[in-house]
Amino acid sequence: MGHQVIREYLYALGAVSPFQGRFCSLIMPWVDAETMSVLLAYVASQSPRDHILMFLDGAGWHRAHELRVPATVKLRFLPPYSPELNPVEPLWRHIRENHIGNRVFDTLDEVEDCLSAALAQLIRQPETVSSITRFDWLNTPSMMSD
Repeated sequence: MGHQVIREYLYALGAVSPFQGRFCSLIMPWVDAETMSVLLAYVASQSPRDHILMFLDGAGWHRAHELRVPATVKLRFLPPYSPELNPVEPLWRHIRENHIGNRVFDTLDEVEDCLSAALAQLIRQPETVSSITRFDWLNTPSMMSD
């Protein structure tokens, strides 16, 4: 007997400071310019004295006209189709491999609980975050210039 597969989604948004091993994240019900604006405001609020340089891929919500970017945040865009350059990508892979992968969840709440625990663990482990995200290219002076 057949059955209908219904998919539900959660989205983890995050920002990482590879040199300090700091990681900020939010779990959101969808992604768009509004949720990205919420993430940017949250990241800025977590480092109110810092000027933040954030590298992003080409997702539509990263470039949306309605995106609200705090004054202390500067956005830089990575080359198209290059997720391997994005420092936050290895953290998502780490979470899949160590927390979520090869598991069956009965509810979206279970997924959220597992994801929340995984994110919280990374936030408490700056050495791990730094070792996973501190790419050599981040030390390249040309990446910091306009």
